[in-house]
Amino acid sequence: MIETLAVGKLKWHHITDPTEEDFVELREKFHFHPLDIEDCKSVNQRPKIDIYDDYYFVILQYPDFDRQDKFIFPKEVKLFWGKDYIITLERKRWHVSQLFNEYSERESDMLAKELATSDILLYRIIEKLMKESLYLLKKIGFELEMLNKELFGSKQVRIIERISVTRKNIITINTIFKPQLRMFHSFETGQIKGFGDVEFMEDYWGNILDYYQKVWDMTEDHEDLIEGLSKTFDSMQTNKTNEIMKMLTLLSSIILPLTFITGLFGMNVMFPFITSTKMAFWIIIVVMLVVSGALIYFFKHRKWWQ
Repeated sequence: MIETLAVGKLKWHHITDPTEEDFVELREKFHFHPLDIEDCKSVNQRPKIDIYDDYYFVILQYPDFDRQDKFIFPKEVKLFWGKDYIITLERKRWHVSQLFNEYSERESDMLAKELATSDILLYRIIEKLMKESLYLLKKIGFELEMLNKELFGSKQVRIIERISVTRKNIITINTIFKPQLRMFHSFETGQIKGFGDVEFMEDYWGNILDYYQKVWDMTEDHEDLIEGLSKTFDSMQTNKTNEIMKMLTLLSSIILPLTFITGLFGMNVMFPFITSTKMAFWIIIVVMLVVSGALIYFFKHRKWWQ
């Protein structure tokens, strides 16, 4: 279903979960290129902008959490951008739908002053999406802070899982925004001219580019931090494993001579003093204790046993 918001001569057509009838109407009413219609039907498209004589076709991607609020995946927003209209398409109601409903509830006169051209409307849509993306990145930053505090805790398996999930999410965000950063450079430099005053829109596109640059910088900071946390955690686990192996080695070193003594006197042969005294058992025990104590003293003297 195509919803329409009219602001003077400017019209915003918004489509949520588009059907085949919607695509037919777009093709017959607006005469969009068939390849653009096919792109609208497809999912997992790369961000891009196609330039035509009377309109632009834009595919953008922005991050969102899944239903479990755990993994990040890209959500697509597709736009047809003309001189006096914007057409947006979403698979499910998301941030663009929220902005559409927000503008629908405003008074027409006030909205007309704010949305003078389709360029401004496009700017507002992208600005909304970028603000939500920054909020999502702040949530990841908070998760990294919690990981940093819990790194020395006892729930090691849980920490490994959270580090892996966070690293995957950061990589996904990097993949989403990297191609779009280059795209919006072309907006600021005037390669994408739009339909309004190019000089007037230059500051607006520059602001969008600042959003993207901020997202990019935050993503790189998060990436460096998660790599540092991962290396720290790996070092801690390696050190803990080394300590365990060291303790087992020391215990084995103590038990080895005792095993030799018990094995020696466990042989079915006659030993000189065993038959001559009833204290042979205790003598052997004392010898084993002395050997154990001497080894422990030696290990502590060499600072092998802390």
